[in-house]
Amino acid sequence: MTQVNIICVGKLKEKYLKDACAEYEKRLGAFCKINVVEVSEFRVCDDPTENEIKLALENEGNRILSFIKSRSYTFSMCIEGKDMTSLSLAEKLKELSLNGISVINFVIGSSYGLSQTVKEKSDYKLSMSKMTFPHQLARVMLLEQIYRAYTIINNKKYHK
Repeated sequence: MTQVNIICVGKLKEKYLKDACAEYEKRLGAFCKINVVEVSEFRVCDDPTENEIKLALENEGNRILSFIKSRSYTFSMCIEGKDMTSLSLAEKLKELSLNGISVINFVIGSSYGLSQTVKEKSDYKLSMSKMTFPHQLARVMLLEQIYRAYTIINNKKYHK
């Protein structure tokens, strides 16, 4: 069974987001081993400089990379990434499985994004949309899309 890791910066605060994530994590249990890793956010002042943001991203990036093992496949969620349909994501996950990849990582950065190092070490840069969403909502959206992908792969009725 494939291990899917969601490596994300920060903790969910709102109960409704925690509940939504818990629901999709429970559903995903039928298709894969799901693991959510919360990396602590590097604190910056209210109006950080570019250098302070870069330092924060590098610090968070080092923490993220410590959870990424060799022989895994990593998607970095970033605005400059490529768009993918739900069907395309399902095809990609199926292809990875058929090629013997048993650990798949999805990385969600902080509200400032991801370090350049994390992006460069990723196998695929994925964008959810050209629109901007709160990064905490991104976790719910990503879990839903992974669940949708697995229902497509397994010919379940969820995807319409």
